[in-house]
Amino acid sequence: MWAVNGALPTLVAGIRALLLQTLHPGAMAGVHDWSRYHEDPLGRLDGTVRWVATTTFGDRASATAASAHVSRLHEHVTGTYVDARGAERAYAANDEELLRWVHDAFTEAFLGAHATWGGPIPGGPDAYVREWAQAGVLMGVAHPPRSVAELHAEMDAFLQEAKPDARVAEAVRFLRKPGLPGMTGRVYPILFGGAVASLDRRQRELLGLRRPWWPAVTLTRAFLVFGVRVLGRMSPSEQNARARIARLEAEAHARDAAGASADERAGEQATGAEPALEG
Repeated sequence: MWAVNGALPTLVAGIRALLLQTLHPGAMAGVHDWSRYHEDPLGRLDGTVRWVATTTFGDRASATAASAHVSRLHEHVTGTYVDARGAERAYAANDEELLRWVHDAFTEAFLGAHATWGGPIPGGPDAYVREWAQAGVLMGVAHPPRSVAELHAEMDAFLQEAKPDARVAEAVRFLRKPGLPGMTGRVYPILFGGAVASLDRRQRELLGLRRPWWPAVTLTRAFLVFGVRVLGRMSPSEQNARARIARLEAEAHARDAAGASADERAGEQATGAEPALEG
């Protein structure tokens, strides 16, 4: 999970995930009815990035607290939508079906972007799906996919119920041009093009998108390689996680050493042995 979520292809994976998530009419209704992504796209992005970083690199308590915080924010997100068959249905952001869809879309997007631009995954793609499943569990998904095959089977079933409508088109238009400021706004079209190019044909057709005519995958790779040279291969989140683990290991070693010393002294007292003199 560290190898995928801590790598720079996540910059593209986030866009890809948001594109995919629009295809569930219930999820899209919640975004349309309740989200302020038009007014504060960077704020929304920051919240998602913090959750991913915490569940990936934080300790169990932090990951659990971050997921519970998101669940509390979702409590008031309810309403109705018309599904692909024309039936009106109720939705709630904390419904397991919607949570499962969001989890699967995240997993597929992150894994797909890494397959296109990332390096090898320790244990392979199945290991990533299996480890990232814990994030789904923390959000309330019972038995999330544990392998790539299970993930693709669930995604295919969800996409049978996809409903590409005006709301999806509106969200895609926004994701294409979110009006980001400064350098971020100048680089974003490359990342968006890369995200679209990395989708499979069926996904692009459902979203009403075409593969860019320009070499989006190659230009995205060039940008990511430049980013690695500037920022380094290890993210600050991973650096902090490794430092935390090293500290915990050192503390555990010190406790073990102190315990062994105490046991030795107790043994000497029990047998009446005197400590050996040196020198």
